[in-house]
Amino acid sequence: MEKGAEVVGRFWNEEEDGYDAVVVGSGYGGSVAACRMSMAGIKVCLVEKGRKWEANDFPTNSLKLMSAVRIENKNLGVSFGPKDALFQVYEQDDSLAAVACGLGGGSLVNAGVMIPTPIRARRNSKWPKEWEKEWEICEASASAMLRIQSIPVKFPIAKTMEEIAGREIEGSFQSSIKLSLNFRHEEQQLDSMKPKQRASCLACGNCLSGCPYNAKNSTDKNYIDLAVQAGCSVKTGCQVLFVVKNTDDIGKEEGTICKKMRRRWLVFFNETDYVPSDFVILSAGVFGTTEILFQSQMRGLKLSERLGSGFSCNGNNVAYVAGSPAPLGAYGLDSGQFSKIPFQERPGPSISSSYTSSLGFTIQGAVLPKAFPYLLFKGITTYGWPPGYWFLHGLIEKIGQILGLNSSQAMVLNAMGYDESDGKITFEKETNKMCFSPPYDPLLPRKIKAFQKLTMKLGGVLFMSRYRSTSVHLLGGCNASSHPSDGVCNPHGQVFDPQFPISVHPGLYVCDASLIPSSVGVNPCLTIATAAELVSRHLVQDVLKCKTREGIECLFNTVEQKTIVNPHRKLDSSMKPTVVIKETMRGYVGGMPCSVHLKIKMNCLKQNAFNEPCLVKEESYQLLRGKVGGYVVFRSVEKDKLYVLDGDIDLCGVDYRTPYTQYMHYRLLLSASSGSRYVLEGRKIMNPYLFAFYAWTESTTMHVTFKKVAKNSMILRGELCISMPELLKSLISLEGNRKGKFICLLLQSLFRTYIRQVPRGYHEDSSLFDLYERDYPDSTLYNIKTGDGFIISCRQWKCSQNPLVLKEERNRNPVLLLNGHSTESYYLPTEPNDLIRTLLEEGHETWLLQTRLHPSNPSNNFTIEDIGRFDIPAAIDKILELHGPCVKIHLVAHCVGGLSIHIALMGGHVSADHLASLSCTNSSMFFKVTVSSRVKMCLPLIPISMLILGKNKILPIFQTLKATPRQKLLRSIAKLIPRHERCTCDECEVFSGIFGNTFWHENVSPSMHHWLNKVSLPRLPMAAFPHLRKICNNGFIVDSNGKNSYLVHPERMALPTLYISGGRSLLVTPQTSFLANKYMMLHQSDFRHERVVVEGFGHSDLLIGEDSYKKVFPPILSHIRLAEDGRKNSEVSTAEDLNCSKEAIDWGDDRYEAGCKGFWTWFSPSVDVWLFLAFSVMLFSVLYKVFFG
Repeated sequence: MEKGAEVVGRFWNEEEDGYDAVVVGSGYGGSVAACRMSMAGIKVCLVEKGRKWEANDFPTNSLKLMSAVRIENKNLGVSFGPKDALFQVYEQDDSLAAVACGLGGGSLVNAGVMIPTPIRARRNSKWPKEWEKEWEICEASASAMLRIQSIPVKFPIAKTMEEIAGREIEGSFQSSIKLSLNFRHEEQQLDSMKPKQRASCLACGNCLSGCPYNAKNSTDKNYIDLAVQAGCSVKTGCQVLFVVKNTDDIGKEEGTICKKMRRRWLVFFNETDYVPSDFVILSAGVFGTTEILFQSQMRGLKLSERLGSGFSCNGNNVAYVAGSPAPLGAYGLDSGQFSKIPFQERPGPSISSSYTSSLGFTIQGAVLPKAFPYLLFKGITTYGWPPGYWFLHGLIEKIGQILGLNSSQAMVLNAMGYDESDGKITFEKETNKMCFSPPYDPLLPRKIKAFQKLTMKLGGVLFMSRYRSTSVHLLGGCNASSHPSDGVCNPHGQVFDPQFPISVHPGLYVCDASLIPSSVGVNPCLTIATAAELVSRHLVQDVLKCKTREGIECLFNTVEQKTIVNPHRKLDSSMKPTVVIKETMRGYVGGMPCSVHLKIKMNCLKQNAFNEPCLVKEESYQLLRGKVGGYVVFRSVEKDKLYVLDGDIDLCGVDYRTPYTQYMHYRLLLSASSGSRYVLEGRKIMNPYLFAFYAWTESTTMHVTFKKVAKNSMILRGELCISMPELLKSLISLEGNRKGKFICLLLQSLFRTYIRQVPRGYHEDSSLFDLYERDYPDSTLYNIKTGDGFIISCRQWKCSQNPLVLKEERNRNPVLLLNGHSTESYYLPTEPNDLIRTLLEEGHETWLLQTRLHPSNPSNNFTIEDIGRFDIPAAIDKILELHGPCVKIHLVAHCVGGLSIHIALMGGHVSADHLASLSCTNSSMFFKVTVSSRVKMCLPLIPISMLILGKNKILPIFQTLKATPRQKLLRSIAKLIPRHERCTCDECEVFSGIFGNTFWHENVSPSMHHWLNKVSLPRLPMAAFPHLRKICNNGFIVDSNGKNSYLVHPERMALPTLYISGGRSLLVTPQTSFLANKYMMLHQSDFRHERVVVEGFGHSDLLIGEDSYKKVFPPILSHIRLAEDGRKNSEVSTAEDLNCSKEAIDWGDDRYEAGCKGFWTWFSPSVDVWLFLAFSVMLFSVLYKVFFG
């Protein structure tokens, strides 16, 4: 991560609506664009990777220079030097390229040579013809802004070159050059909107290391200075990584920015920090701009295939002549030498003369700055000519200087020409590194020959670069062209969008040397500035047109009233993230391998990043929340990496519905190079279940969902885990000024979750007024006497009471609903879309059976078999009595209700001829429970509970009800039984202690939770528990004596069935519905049989959950409709239509079985049994001493 980018921290929070335009880079391209837009009243931010360099900051000796250089050696794979160094050197294969980094770009350290673009370059077939019309006008404008001046005197190197160049360089002539240096003493301009005057040039010869006397007209002294005066904000130390289009998926902050102010683009400084803008102008130089576009392309931005092509080094070659007796005077001076040397005898500017050959190249003599280490040019990075003692020359020269002997003269030779502009810049995706290959230079032999001739005339040794190409004049890579097949941008600098013919990405521009499509043969500074002036003319019009279209007032004549902004401030250090951590997780999503590589910045998350209404936030844990960057490798979906565009993390999320459970939430918006976008959401769920036995598994396993950002996209689910080595790497990589505090807070949160088990947040108590805010449909209650003399009740809702139901729909068959054990699953006053209301809207008369198991009809002595033998037949008889014997009934049953109806059918107590269809949730003729429930059933917990209760088998649940000591004891024991989720509600704790959790709290609304525990279930009949225990232990329905009296009668199940299971098992596993569906398809193949597993649901939350009407009810309604249509149209599908062969059915296996074993899979079942047994023995021992000791 870049040093400058570390301090960004989404700095646009001070400018919540972002900027009209963000300019990336401050050289001859970016400075022009920023200036012209700012002068037009546009809100501009200029971003520069490097720092602001004052005159006294530039290196004046070799030691300071080395600290201002960064070298990236591709051959060795190493990089060293600060990333914001003034000089950036790139070495690869046989090529060397150097660029500048700082506010002002290359203008800080070049020679400032300003030569108009040659006619030969402008006649190149690659040159955009659209530029020609206004080229001279823009060139004059750039010249005026850069304040180019003629050289007042001939300095020694110019005199020497004048004497020898004409004769030694074939067909050469002297070119007139001007420099962007100040040679005249002028008074300070009073007009504040003019560039400030520079000091006068002292002819020290140190231009190439940065002018230490403030005499160079670099772009920070003119264009940028005017931009700042016009209101431009300048940020240094910020490297741009990539840009992406700002869709609604990214950076959406509810309630902060209105939609019409949403900016077009997001400019990212690293994986997490960005600034929004309507226009982005890339002016980061050839390498910088091309790399940004490559990085953006990897994140889905569609770009021309020509990106990186057309790279030119401007035919640039450098040599060094040393040991000459000629009076060259080409060494830079320090301040102590000025008084000894007259002005005209000083080295002068770095370049003061230029000679162009008719062969097509230009040669210039240059002064070597004082700070440059000469030994680098004398054999270390060069080879000498003529052969001989050249390799000792540098050492001999240095010894002579030390001894005070007269040193020989030396100078640099700089050659430029016309190469083929066929170089290539590429980007390695695996290493995120730029690679380049230089263009072919047909003039290279002639330039070397010219160097040799000049050296022979001057005397001394010629040191030529060891590299085939040594360039400081880089051009192209994002070439301007009229068509995307030939370039990356159009002549106005707009980036082509190849998805549509001749279209562009609105608001995305390139404005720097990378636009130039061919070599120019001379110093390209003025050419680049001229092209930038051309682009800026169209750019300003485009921005103003956009602002006018959006209805935003543009200010043209009030520049003087704008507040001057600090032009080169770094961002506030308080915005620096306090902790940075890397995390790598691997696993399978949708059965396919997937790995996630994240870089997380903690303590930089906005408060509304996770805006779920039930999420509890605690200020003390703000350090455990942050932003996420990085990438995901999911080759089965995309061949390239999926990069995180926007990501949030909360390591201590708590839902007040589950206050004992700690969540680690991850939310990632991903972008692929194909342009597709995906959302990966994950969470680690940490329950205080059996204390910290599962702490490692839960804290290192993330349950994820993965889906494409598109309509009707498939959702993939899976798990990702972090291994122990990766966790250690994450801890080692921990960075930041509060990493100790971060570790302490994280451990503290886990200790609170697993050991102390202290709840966070609270249940919001809903008043009864709120619960019954919506009227429930009127119903009729029937009291029914069963065959054994017990009085049960059945409630009827007529569909005619619903005026929205069409008349013909009111003739549909009635539906009978059977609850589970004691709790209400259908009649839910707090839920606007419970199953009863849904069935009434569908046109079905609905009946709800309240058996002897229901709290309103509690029995003290009964079995589940009694419900199937007596209660259900009595209710069906009542319906047939009212509607006639020909009517058929749809039956929907849950849990124990499902067991009862199968006992009724397979026991012959109810005929299938009276039923139109059967739908069961988490029940069937089979009853496969989770391992934890099976362990509880194997242990003598139920017999002990029955013993404790004594004769009265009804347990008061409400704390307000009177209870005997025995009942209080059993409630106390129930609260201590381990369960998946704990609750702050006493009634919920008692109920879940007896059964285990019957629903996931996060699936149930607070009002539903309140009604269920405070209103619906005052007492719990427990007489049927011994029979239920026998069914659980056998895994299928048995009679009260434990005998298999029912499965032997499949012929009595002649009806269509639907079995539904929850995919996130709590009590009953999906194997229950799998075996039932398989059983029915084998024995009743003439009927339609379906099976559905609903992901994310446990047990009773299938019917009482907030989203049940979206995910559970539709299959039930569809099954009922199909049964209705089959009855009316006599269209019963055959076995050949619906089913495969019995052998194939028998081969089938349950694909949900592996994922439904719950929390107990960490240990084997036998170990679980012994652990639970030991816990139970200790528990009962303690309670015995308390109550009877």
